[in-house]
Amino acid sequence: MQSHSPTTPFGRRSLTFAHVASQLRATARPPEKVVHKWNVFHAICTARPRLGVSERSLSVLNALLTFHPETALTGEDDLIVFPSNDKLTMRAHGMPASTLRRHLAVLVDAGLIIRRDSPNGKRYARKSSAGEIELAFGFDLSPLVVRSEEFEHLAADIEAEARALKLVRERITLCRRDIAKMIATGIEEGVPTRRGGQGPADWQEVHAAFRAMLAQIPRTATRQQLEPIADDLSQLADDVLNLLEAHIKSKNPSANESQSERHIQNSNTDAPIELEPSLQAGRAGRAEPKLQPSRVAEGSYPLGMVLSACPDIVDYAKGGISNWRDFLATAAVVRSMLGVSPSAWEEAQAVLGEMQAAVVVACILQRGTTVRSAGGYLRGLTRKAEVGEFSLGPILMSQINSRLHEKSLSDGGRRKGWVPA
Repeated sequence: MQSHSPTTPFGRRSLTFAHVASQLRATARPPEKVVHKWNVFHAICTARPRLGVSERSLSVLNALLTFHPETALTGEDDLIVFPSNDKLTMRAHGMPASTLRRHLAVLVDAGLIIRRDSPNGKRYARKSSAGEIELAFGFDLSPLVVRSEEFEHLAADIEAEARALKLVRERITLCRRDIAKMIATGIEEGVPTRRGGQGPADWQEVHAAFRAMLAQIPRTATRQQLEPIADDLSQLADDVLNLLEAHIKSKNPSANESQSERHIQNSNTDAPIELEPSLQAGRAGRAEPKLQPSRVAEGSYPLGMVLSACPDIVDYAKGGISNWRDFLATAAVVRSMLGVSPSAWEEAQAVLGEMQAAVVVACILQRGTTVRSAGGYLRGLTRKAEVGEFSLGPILMSQINSRLHEKSLSDGGRRKGWVPA
């Protein structure tokens, strides 16, 4: 082992207290300590955001580790590697020399390696007559041995934080799905939101509160930002569930049985399926059939494209959306939640067609709080359609582009370490 190692850098590079402190810690490493260099490197990669180094800096550290012949790093051996810039560039996947020098300086400033410069700044080693290295000049890997426990603790903290973030995201997803489906059930079954009080109209207020909570979720959110939102959603889910349970308990079982018997006796398998009786009653005087296949076929868009642009509507479907029939039935429920009046809905269906009106409702739902009056917005589009100024395609493409933009921002945040995957 060499008895003296230079502590000051060659040339115009300055010496800082951080460099001296790093060198001091390296000299105090216990000789019996042994660490696996790739395990330490993996911990450093995980703890990278806390250490202030980039991915490219870690690729340079990886290249330096490959020049140490042993897998184990010990506290009693010299851990100086002395590759030339050409060889180091080659193992760093062709990184330019100027970029290589910059990332080496980052590793030194972060205390991951120590610079041991020779009198002329070159990296080399002097060997004895027996072929053993007596004195080496290059980069000292000793900090990896000394700080191995620190790196492991940092990595464990980041992994725990990432797991906690994943759990709170899952919690929000489950609450979002449960609330949406329970609200849809409450509206369809006519469950009152207050004891002896008002009917399904008040579900619009519940749905508005639900959408307002969802609007608070940032695009790149931390665990600290998501936990209060998750708590609010959990409380709302409990409140809605209590409403449904109270309504079930208030029903008279004997009355339910008699109603079921009358329903069985009067059932007619040849009768048409009534998806929404209130809407059918409003269309009684209209000569057109409920669904015009030719009209839907002319202006239809692929269901997958519509769901890609407006995925939130799936949360309100009882059994998922696998075809247009499911989509139309779900849109009828969402229409009531958004506060669109039956007259506006009837008019939109008459002018736009049943399918296009349902797609517009899905788009309004996806835009959330940005649309202040869903009914007014739908009436405005209906007026444009009457004079031939409305096209559904641009609206869908706008929704798809908006979602792609949000996804790119989210993916960029993960790459930068903001939102662990």
